[in-house]
Amino acid sequence: MNTLLKLKKVNLKYQTGKETIKVLKNIDLTTKRKETISIVGESGSGKTSLIMLIAGLEKATSGKIYFQDHEITKLSEDEISNIRKKNIGIIFQSFYLIPNYSAIENVALTLELNNFKNPEKEAKLLLERFGLKHRFNNLPSQLSGGEQQRVAIARSIAMRPKLILADEPTGNLDTENSLMISNILFNYVKEEGSSLIMVTHDSKLANKAKRKIKIKDGKIK
Repeated sequence: MNTLLKLKKVNLKYQTGKETIKVLKNIDLTTKRKETISIVGESGSGKTSLIMLIAGLEKATSGKIYFQDHEITKLSEDEISNIRKKNIGIIFQSFYLIPNYSAIENVALTLELNNFKNPEKEAKLLLERFGLKHRFNNLPSQLSGGEQQRVAIARSIAMRPKLILADEPTGNLDTENSLMISNILFNYVKEEGSSLIMVTHDSKLANKAKRKIKIKDGKIK
């Protein structure tokens, strides 16, 4: 099957006292393998919540989510975590690097936790691929914003995920670094055959994806 991800009538709502807040409403979305999708919309429209649902970091109130033809909506947190570790890479606007770990150690840790052979060697290859050979042993505080995001991307794709989820990956970067990060992301998914779903306010970045989806008031338009 060419379908990687499928959402059917997915809803997400929160209860705050007597008030019900509907964040996502009847979301239908199908992602093919090797497809790139950008998600745009105003702040508060539900874009990040959709990414969190797909990643299994939020639980849908109703509806079904399928990953590689297996329904994941009813799985336990541990089962979803195992699927995520092996198949999904997540890139956030904030880098979330471990401050007292070097660039190599930040990337290698993910590989070590997944029992990867020669994690440091693989981490070096990834960082070198992203132009950070000269930064192997630097701490995050010694890196620029663009360099930190490149380390974060290397960490997120270390397990060669089938799906990459990116939430405003260039949101904290200047124009030059935003362009570099977007090129790295799109070149990587093209070379490795991964799928990419990306939330962004950057119209140029959004337009690089094969498909652009707009969310307004929790609905796909």
